[in-house]
Amino acid sequence: MPSRGHTALTHESESLWQQLYEKSGAGRYGLTSTQFADLLIAIGEKYLQPDASQQERRTLYTSLHVEELVLARACAAGHELAWQDFMIRYREKLHETALRITREDSKARELAGSIYAELYGTTSRDGKRVSKLSYYNGRGSLDGWLRTVIAQGHINEYRSTRNTVSLDQETEAGRQFALAEREVNPASDPRLCSATDEALAALSPEDRCVLAYYFLDGLTLARTAALLRVHESTISRRLEKLVKSLRKDIIVRLTRKGLSRRQAEEALESDVRDLALDVRQRLTQDSPLPPFSSKKIVGAGEGQE
Repeated sequence: MPSRGHTALTHESESLWQQLYEKSGAGRYGLTSTQFADLLIAIGEKYLQPDASQQERRTLYTSLHVEELVLARACAAGHELAWQDFMIRYREKLHETALRITREDSKARELAGSIYAELYGTTSRDGKRVSKLSYYNGRGSLDGWLRTVIAQGHINEYRSTRNTVSLDQETEAGRQFALAEREVNPASDPRLCSATDEALAALSPEDRCVLAYYFLDGLTLARTAALLRVHESTISRRLEKLVKSLRKDIIVRLTRKGLSRRQAEEALESDVRDLALDVRQRLTQDSPLPPFSSKKIVGAGEGQE
C-alpha cells in the first residue's frame, strides 16, 4: 500500500492502514489508498523517531482525526467537493468563533473572511497555491485547530493596530508558545523538552496560567486583562517580561545540557506541540486561576476594549 520504503508494514499494519483509509472517507475526494498512506507516512516522519516501534506508529496513526485530515488536505489541494463539505460543516462555526472574539458582527465577518482567504490559499509558492489547511496534521480536531487559527489571526491584527503593545518582537522570539501550525522540523532533541519543562516548572503558578491564557488559549491582551481584572498595559508588560526571562532561562538550561548558544536559539524555533511534553498541563497545574472558558471570557470582556 505505501509507496515509500520508510515504512515496512506487517500484515497487521496493512490491515490497520486499510481500516483508517476506509474510515477517512478519502475516496470521496479522489484520494487513493496509496496517496492516503503517503500522507500518514509523512506525518509519521514528522512526529516519530526513525527507529519508532510498530506499536508507537500504530498509536500515532490511530490517534489521528483521519476524516478531518483528509477533508483539510483535499481542500488544500483545491478539491471542489471538499470545499463544499468544509463550508457546510465549518462556515457557521468560524463565524461564531470570530464573533465571540470580536463581539461585533462586522468585525467578525472581516476576521472570518481573512481566515477563509488563508485557508483557501490566495498566495502562491513556486507556482503552487499555499493553503493554511495543508499545515493541519490531524493530531487534534479540525474544529479546535480552526479556532486556534482564528484566535491567532485576531491577535496578529490586534498587534498590528495597537501602538501601545510592545510584544511583537518578544513574542516572535518566544514563538515556541505560538498557536498557529507552522512548517517546522520536530523538536526531537530530548534536551529541549527537558529544559522547557524545567523552566516552566520554575515559574509561579499564576505566571504559568497567564502564559496559557495568552499563548495556548489565544486570548487577546484585552481579554486576558479583563479576566485577571488588571489594566491591559499591565498584562503587556508582564508578558513581555515573562517571555524574555523564560527564553533566557531555557537557553541557559540548554547550554548546561551541552548545546551551544546558537544551537539553543535554533531549538527555540520549534513548535510547542512537537515537544514530547504536555505544555498545557505544565502551564496550568497548581494554577490559582480558573481554566479557560469561552463563555467566561466573553462575559469578562463585555463593555471593555
